[in-house]
Amino acid sequence: MEVVDQIGRALSMSFGMFWEILWALVLGFGLSAVVQAVVTRGEMESLFPDSKPITLLKACALGAASSSCSYAATAIARSMIKQGANFTSSIAFEFASTNLVIELGIILWLLIGWQFTLAEFLGGLIMVFILAYLFKLFLKPQMLSDAKEELAKGKHGKMEGHAAMDMSVDPKIGGVWKRLLSKEGLTATSHYFAMDVASVWKDIVIGLLISGALAAWVPHHFWQQFFLVGDQGILPKIWGAFIGPLVSMLSFVCSIGNVPLAAVLWNGGISFGGVISFIFADLLILPILNIYRKYYGWKMMSFLFTTSYIAMVIAGLIIEFLFGAVHLIPADRHAFVREASVQFNYTTVLNGLFIIVASFLTIRFYRTGGQEMMKMMEMPPDEHGHHHCAH
Repeated sequence: MEVVDQIGRALSMSFGMFWEILWALVLGFGLSAVVQAVVTRGEMESLFPDSKPITLLKACALGAASSSCSYAATAIARSMIKQGANFTSSIAFEFASTNLVIELGIILWLLIGWQFTLAEFLGGLIMVFILAYLFKLFLKPQMLSDAKEELAKGKHGKMEGHAAMDMSVDPKIGGVWKRLLSKEGLTATSHYFAMDVASVWKDIVIGLLISGALAAWVPHHFWQQFFLVGDQGILPKIWGAFIGPLVSMLSFVCSIGNVPLAAVLWNGGISFGGVISFIFADLLILPILNIYRKYYGWKMMSFLFTTSYIAMVIAGLIIEFLFGAVHLIPADRHAFVREASVQFNYTTVLNGLFIIVASFLTIRFYRTGGQEMMKMMEMPPDEHGHHHCAH
């Protein structure tokens, strides 16, 4: 009976976190779908001819606007590189499309606090520019050439199908609002919404289950010892920023699914910067590293791993000391990690409203060929690298 009670407690905590973030998930995926519906993939790819600071900022802005799961983000970057986009800017776009997205920021705010949302966005920009500088210093032309040759040999997979689909509305229809509110715009939005949810729901569920289990079963004193809570000086801060990406790598969960786990780690005693570097590392989990190997070869996979890890740790430390200097690091550790308690409050009202929105988009998705679209995720793109979808 004790085992059953412990499992029930873990599941209750998982559901409690899910209920708290449900409306934010729908809002984030919905806004992302809107952007993808009115901005064509070709328009985005043509904006990245080099790795100048202004181009990197564009890559971050458009990456943040075109939210993707970690797996689809790597496939989108691959597609952009194959079509001539700059390698560094494409990788910046990839990181931004998982770490600078609105749903991630909202969920961070709800579960841990607004300071973490601010730190995530600011730290994400810092990390991208550190990564670009490391590329400039150490990415040799021959290594890049070898990676592109390897890329040309690569085979298509499920996430490439998702990434290659361009369902955006023809710009000739009119302005943004006219495109969005048109029949084609609503259909495209519903398709992007459903596809994005389909690509990440397993990661979100896994992240919630892992977080609930850790919160219910791992003693608080273990986390305190692991994160060097009580040690004086800067050692716990350095250790937190360093170990955060490693913990993320072993969790196998995407960035959104990582947020509940980040809440558990924050309550356990990890440093502020450690939380940030932990969330950044969704693109270094072992399955993603294996995708890098398949796309670009062993050398580029090792290069991406090393430079990304260094950039995440440095960005986490910069955020740690910067936010500490301006007194923006929360003094308490009371992130939302508790057993389910569904009450009639603003969260319940918002969840009800956004469930209606999600239902509308899902119904439209299935009524406008959604099942056929799901099958197309398994099909290779055409000779131009895109799936073309009629609305």
